[in-house]
Amino acid sequence: MKTLLSKEELHDGVARMASDIERAFEGRQLTIVGILTGSVVLVADLIRHIDQPMRVGVIQASSYRGATTTRGDLVINSELMLDIAGRDVLLVDDIFDTGHTLQKVVAKLQDFKPASVSSAVLLRKQGRQEADYEPNFTAFNIPDEFVVGYGLDYEDMYRNLPYLASLEQEDLEKHRSM
Repeated sequence: MKTLLSKEELHDGVARMASDIERAFEGRQLTIVGILTGSVVLVADLIRHIDQPMRVGVIQASSYRGATTTRGDLVINSELMLDIAGRDVLLVDDIFDTGHTLQKVVAKLQDFKPASVSSAVLLRKQGRQEADYEPNFTAFNIPDEFVVGYGLDYEDMYRNLPYLASLEQEDLEKHRSM
């Protein structure tokens, strides 16, 4: 594995993004909705940096299954989400790749009649965007590599890494032999 962002760099980037979010929502109560499961680590760190009233909930969205790095059909489960009607919502996701997931989840949230929906992502993968959507807040732009750590996974592994790493071919082969 090749380290792309250290634990310290991640901390500093999340703190910078939190400051931007705090300024944007100053004087307003914020409802943060994390997209499970990849955003869990980011949401936990992000909310500790934002010093204002907030509510926190989750929504489940997944388009990757098993040993794949290619997108399948997006499945959205909003049963775990708290009531967002009339509220300013910040949707938080781990990575903005093609943009399809974030675009579709934002559209789904509109069904619940929030006052507003903004989005924040830890990572924006360069050169991969297909959807006509841009996140409002981004902590880091990264190259087009398959990354793990800080909540991101490969076959549900590596989420616990405190840094962000790029999986290389030999890592994938080693993982398959486990």
